[in-house]
Amino acid sequence: MKKRKIDLLLFFTVILLALFGLLMIYSASYVWAEYKFNDPYKFVKNQALFFLIGCFLMLWISKVPYQKYLKFNKPILLISLTLLILVLIPGIGTIRNGSRSWFGIGSFGVQPSEFAKIAILIFAAKYLSYHEKDMQSFKKGILPLLSLILFVFFLIMLQPDFGTGVILVMSGIGVMFVAGANFKFFLKLGVLGILGIVVLILIAPYRLERILSFLDPWQDPLGSGFQMIQSLYAIGPGGLFGYGLGNSRQKHFYLPEPQTDFIFSIISEEFGFLGVLIVSSLFLIIIYKGFQISRNCMDLFGKYLAFGLTFSLSFQTILNLMVVVGLIPVTGVTLPFLSYGGSSLLITMISMGILLNISRKE
Repeated sequence: MKKRKIDLLLFFTVILLALFGLLMIYSASYVWAEYKFNDPYKFVKNQALFFLIGCFLMLWISKVPYQKYLKFNKPILLISLTLLILVLIPGIGTIRNGSRSWFGIGSFGVQPSEFAKIAILIFAAKYLSYHEKDMQSFKKGILPLLSLILFVFFLIMLQPDFGTGVILVMSGIGVMFVAGANFKFFLKLGVLGILGIVVLILIAPYRLERILSFLDPWQDPLGSGFQMIQSLYAIGPGGLFGYGLGNSRQKHFYLPEPQTDFIFSIISEEFGFLGVLIVSSLFLIIIYKGFQISRNCMDLFGKYLAFGLTFSLSFQTILNLMVVVGLIPVTGVTLPFLSYGGSSLLITMISMGILLNISRKE
């Protein structure tokens, strides 16, 4: 294989989107941050620190040959599983927003479930590169990998973190599909998935409240439907050009935690359809370049790894946007690069670093 420079379009698009995320986190959060912490820069300072660390990691990882993950895929997976178990232990893992998903001190925290997404994709890429011919067989090809993915999903659901778990499972299935797995298997998995979702709803009634508020948020406008209604109130008046940077109305204690999962609502309110179009275009560039890197990579491990990382990013992005505009119930999934959350930003930029390294090969 011939070495070449990293994909500069992908690199600069990632940096531009992450920088815009810092700008929007400040715009969306300064009212709440000043009220709660007496510091309007509280959230953006935290995110800026993770951004700088993420930039360093992305550049460093872009120089690490991706073939090394093939050699160390099992230790990476073992570390990930260990962290997912440790975070469930009281006193080690901390509870935030009702989920024991974090390691952290004070306002800084790291989610091991985010790291698990990359660990599973590395292992899946290695597995599929060696078992591509077995993917037409459910027992020999699909079942071993699927069992591992579902086990990791189970550990994540113990926290619980349904959104991250769904992204992990769908990313694994997506990679198996492009590796040649029979589509009939996925239809059967879909039926099992629906049954599993019903069971999860019965176990945790708050999920049923989310679904009911999604179907009719006005039945409880001050309770379970409040966030969705306020999100739509932010998106609706944006018009073509929006109210302008910093002029959102919904961030003034109407839309809860606007700097996190629903930051796209504030982008729409302040920058209108034009802002939505620009942000969507940046995401499409990253997704297109990711799939292009996967297609051009002649090495099976690199091909599947690039596809998995890109598919995971695109699925998470679409999932968040569907929640924000009211197409699916609230899942608690962040918008990559833009939402406040250090773990999400770090893992996303690490993923981009791996993609950039794969882009050096052809």
